[in-house]
Amino acid sequence: MLKIDIKGTNMELTEAIKNYVNEKIGSLEKFHDNILEARVDIGLTTNHHQKGDIYRAEVNLEVPQKHILRAESQKEDLYMAINDVKDDLQRQIKKYKEKMRNY
Repeated sequence: MLKIDIKGTNMELTEAIKNYVNEKIGSLEKFHDNILEARVDIGLTTNHHQKGDIYRAEVNLEVPQKHILRAESQKEDLYMAINDVKDDLQRQIKKYKEKMRNY
């Protein structure tokens, strides 16, 4: 079972947000069963944008051999930022697995 550590910055972490993060980031396990830990930081950026809020999602995935796969996204919608990060990490996991296979 993948350990997911979620931290909220400048915003409250609701159950809905936690569940969404667990579901999306947890689904990465099916691409690589050796993920040791996922550290997720989501929140509102502190830069004062004129057009509403900008949400940030950052995920650091720890994989064997002390590798860290990292993705970050900023969007006007928190859920879109989380999806972006998940898609980016999915691509990185595939690349990482290719590299490991070629060793």
